[in-house]
Amino acid sequence: MPALPLDQLQITHKDLKTGKLRTSPALHPEQKADRYFVLYKPPPKDNIPALVEEYLERATFVANDLDWLLALPHDKFWCQVIFDETLQKCLDSYLHHVPRKFDEWVAPAPEVADMQKRLHRSVFLTFLRMSTHKESKDHFISPSAFGEILYNNFLFDIPKILDLCVLFGKGNSPLLKKMIGNIFNQQPSYYSDLDESMPTILQVFSNILQHSGLQGDGASSTPQKLEERGRLTPSDMPLPELKDIVLYLCDTCTTLWAFLDIFPLACQTFQKHDFCYRLASFYELAIPELESAIKKRRLEDSRLLGDLWQRLSHSRKKLLEVFHILLYQICLLPILESSCDNIQGFIEDFLQIFSSLLQEKRFLRDYDALFPVADDVSLLQQASSVLDETRAAYILQAVESAWEGVDRRKPTDAKDPPGAEDLNGVGATAEPVRGPASHPENSEEEEAFPEPPGPWLCRAQDSARVSGGSVTWGVRPHSLWGQAAPGSLRVLPLASRVAFGSVTHSEPWFLLCQCLGAAAALGPPVSGVELDSLISQVKDLLPDLGEGFILACLEHCGYDPEQVINDILEERLAPALRQLDRGLDRQIKPDPTPLLTSRHNIFQNDEFDVFSRDSVDLSRVHKGRRKEENARSLLNDKRAVAAQRQRYEQYSAVVEEVPLQPGEGLSYRGDDYEDEYDDTYDGNQVGANDADSDDELISRRPFTIPQVLRTKVPTEGQEEDDDEEEEAEDEAPKPDHFVQDPAVLREKAEARRMAFLARKGYRHDSSAAVAGSPRGHGQNRETTQERRKKEANKSTRANHNRRTMADRKRNKGMIPS
Repeated sequence: MPALPLDQLQITHKDLKTGKLRTSPALHPEQKADRYFVLYKPPPKDNIPALVEEYLERATFVANDLDWLLALPHDKFWCQVIFDETLQKCLDSYLHHVPRKFDEWVAPAPEVADMQKRLHRSVFLTFLRMSTHKESKDHFISPSAFGEILYNNFLFDIPKILDLCVLFGKGNSPLLKKMIGNIFNQQPSYYSDLDESMPTILQVFSNILQHSGLQGDGASSTPQKLEERGRLTPSDMPLPELKDIVLYLCDTCTTLWAFLDIFPLACQTFQKHDFCYRLASFYELAIPELESAIKKRRLEDSRLLGDLWQRLSHSRKKLLEVFHILLYQICLLPILESSCDNIQGFIEDFLQIFSSLLQEKRFLRDYDALFPVADDVSLLQQASSVLDETRAAYILQAVESAWEGVDRRKPTDAKDPPGAEDLNGVGATAEPVRGPASHPENSEEEEAFPEPPGPWLCRAQDSARVSGGSVTWGVRPHSLWGQAAPGSLRVLPLASRVAFGSVTHSEPWFLLCQCLGAAAALGPPVSGVELDSLISQVKDLLPDLGEGFILACLEHCGYDPEQVINDILEERLAPALRQLDRGLDRQIKPDPTPLLTSRHNIFQNDEFDVFSRDSVDLSRVHKGRRKEENARSLLNDKRAVAAQRQRYEQYSAVVEEVPLQPGEGLSYRGDDYEDEYDDTYDGNQVGANDADSDDELISRRPFTIPQVLRTKVPTEGQEEDDDEEEEAEDEAPKPDHFVQDPAVLREKAEARRMAFLARKGYRHDSSAAVAGSPRGHGQNRETTQERRKKEANKSTRANHNRRTMADRKRNKGMIPS
């Protein structure tokens, strides 16, 4: 008889109350054992004995409970999983609080590390068994019921799946892929949950931009309050806040990469929300700003800044790999697997994605350095004969333009030797189209620096020979990071790799120096910012060295920081450099024309010029208006008036004669310059150009007898003069200093008015003539004519032409019709 699935199985058991046998489903709350699972707490950051003992005790309880759970039979295990809430809380606490590989925590004690490994294994086996619906041919759950059990009891959800990928992806990739794939296959509703979770994932990018002071497309449009402090940019914010942002970014990028690497089928759901464009836009906004903020902080904690730089470089590389996974799964992989008739849509998707990213110069440059776009376009050209060459050429041209002004370091198509294996024994081959990294345990330690601040990085694809504390690799270094002769490499001793983030011999990326046979060519002397950058590269890795000692080593090695680091760590310095003090400071040469002594402006040498005087009256320095000052105090303050009183009193002192003291007059000479004398017209020849003769100017006026003394009889000449004067007086109007007669003025005004009206064509009103004489006295001819004119023209005035004027108003629009 075939075995029934657990969801249909009925078991017979004895009732404890009645003692009778009864039948109940196998999955029933009564089958759950009474056991309480304690919550997990992370190990202490400081290895304090009391805290370590407390952690070990709690972790032992959790590990023992999980071992007991794993030892239960199939039906008992599922009853405990479904109906025990404390078990789910215990597992959730572990996923939430367990330290990640990229978290910063002090190296734990040996017993703590062993307990962590035990817990890690037990939790993974528990989730692995929970995701398996068939353990054997006799113990299984029907697929439909299994999906409902997982979904309805919240045994798995999208946050849990993301945590499982980032925690257990390294070293357990094959099992985890089957586990996550089985969950989504048995319960397709998780795809809809993932689709609903995408806005939250995209909101993470917006939150990072918002807290960094970089407003992106997804930032909130809520107006900022007036009293709210503006957000700081990464360059201005304190170092702890910058550290939180970088750690948050590292956690987000690593989690997304781990999930898509384990479960690439989710790429279609991601792209429904235009994730590729959002990712590139976030990269273009955030990564350069964060890199610049770390590089500018020269005077702060160098060890912390080095750690942040590594985490940011790790995050940057993971973002690029996430984009490549999406592109590979959405476009490239279907092209490789489909026939020639069905690939046109995927090619269009590829071209559309890159066409939307052409303005993201930094992202295109970094992506092209790791995954050359030209190789992907070449694949499209080989797969389809109807590829739009114009769009493809335009995309390649945009990628090339992104490299303008930047030292291009792109990988070549050099393939690794056949049979090369990585450290875990997995073969690696180089293909023109590279898929996503298949070994997350290897890729998580890979670091890609935009401009390597230290030694070059190279992919180690061969087995290593460990001897004498150093590792030698028999492979050619990748051309992305440098050029070296094949077969002759040297690397740093193992003991010196702690400064690079605890790199060990089991990791695939190693810090390589130049080949032994290559001699550093002495180039032109380096100075300024470039020299400071070279010194900082060495000092970031070896912070105990002084800048003066580093400068001497750089000058000896041709300004090659990699060679300097290698020689210092291998103790292969020149004899002259060995004798120098390793803490020697750098002697800065004084500038022959310093800025402070050569500055010239309107504030120089004033009372507040701190560059020209040692003491400044701080009582006169204040911010804003003085608190004790008001309008009355300002008006009563007469200090400024008193200070200017003496000056203006000198202007009021006008003296006609300057008294001389005895003895002072002897020194006065007539030819002394007199400032009060007006010599403006001294040089002009007055009268020299007049028409009069010189005699007139110098001759005397003729003698004239006074009028009082003259006789009464006028002469003939005098009579003629008097007549002429009388005629002139008659011709000139006599001024009248008295008020004229008002009646005369009215008559003149009326005459002027009538003359004006006559010029305008006005006709005199003859209404008086129309009235005529009293009745019985007869009327004259003028009255008769005026009455006839009035009768004929009476319709042109008064109120007799109402119809005509109404028509006129209506025609002009003044009256609505």
